[in-house]
Amino acid sequence: MKIKLKHIIFLIMLTSLSSIAFGLSLEEGHPQAAKYIGGGTVGLFLVAMPLFLFKESKGKNMQDYMLTKENIKKMQEKERKSSENQ
Repeated sequence: MKIKLKHIIFLIMLTSLSSIAFGLSLEEGHPQAAKYIGGGTVGLFLVAMPLFLFKESKGKNMQDYMLTKENIKKMQEKERKSSENQ
């Protein structure tokens, strides 16, 4: 059985969100509440988000997203063409 990366990311996200919700639902003075909330936050932002960004950026050229002179000229040309068509 082959588990895809998107399913792993979804499970991590679901676990993190449920951990945060459980921590928030505990009584205010409960000593473990902050640990659940912190663990969920770490899972969400330090595990799930980098995995998602890695998965989505595969096969993409980072030079296409950099603000170089060539890319700025391309954007300006597209802007002129779209304003001429209106």
